[in-house]
Amino acid sequence: MKKFVRISLIVFFSSLYGCTGADNPSPPTEDGPVSIITGKPGGVNITKLLTGSTQNNGSMPVNALLWRAALEITSFAPLNDVDTFGGTIITDWYSLPEKPSERLKLAVFVLGRELRSDAVSVRVYIQRLENGRWTEVNLDEKLGEKIKDLILTRARELRSQVANKSNK
Repeated sequence: MKKFVRISLIVFFSSLYGCTGADNPSPPTEDGPVSIITGKPGGVNITKLLTGSTQNNGSMPVNALLWRAALEITSFAPLNDVDTFGGTIITDWYSLPEKPSERLKLAVFVLGRELRSDAVSVRVYIQRLENGRWTEVNLDEKLGEKIKDLILTRARELRSQVANKSNK
């Protein structure tokens, strides 16, 4: 019975304190924009990017065509982290439907402002399911080069589309 009385008193006084109108601080709000791709805080405000009112006078520190191409090519896997101004795209682990016991994770780095082959780097991490556990297999350099080539090809296609529109 004593335990019930103690709990009742604690609940009673707690409810009184909660109703006193004490200056309870509101939860902190996130400063800055939230990524529309990952939902995580950070990145750049898209309005500022489009209007050119960023600290870099509206220019991206990486090649915009390579960046767009990299996003398009990696879109088959769920994105985990995207940093526009750092030029980094990290995907979540993804299993191809034809290989459910193997999964991959991409790390794409857009490194420069020019559309050149050395301005993009791709790392492909592979894991295999063995005895119910995912184990690291290796870094698949061949697949990384293929994805890099796809990104470069797509960036060149985007550049030609932009050139065709400006010539009309």
